[in-house]
Amino acid sequence: WYRRAADQGHAKAQCNLGVCYFKGLGVEQSYEIAVEWYRHAADQDNAKGQCGLGDCYYNNHGVEQSYEVAVEWYRRAADQDNADAQINLG
Repeated sequence: WYRRAADQGHAKAQCNLGVCYFKGLGVEQSYEIAVEWYRHAADQDNAKGQCGLGDCYYNNHGVEQSYEVAVEWYRRAADQDNADAQINLG
């Protein structure tokens, strides 16, 4: 169901599908595909997707590691009161 909703542009479903690919829950684990879904969600201002994308950049999961880009995504999520992003920013 996440896939159907994600394909229809629902940001929360896109983010949740990113989590599924990141962790290998019900699908073959793939950081690269997780990044794609996180990015779709993040581009729609989904704070959890932005934080997830920040995590990928910070930890070199599916993208080239970039602390600067990670901080950018964490800031966007933190600006929406995402507690995980706020913690990651210190």
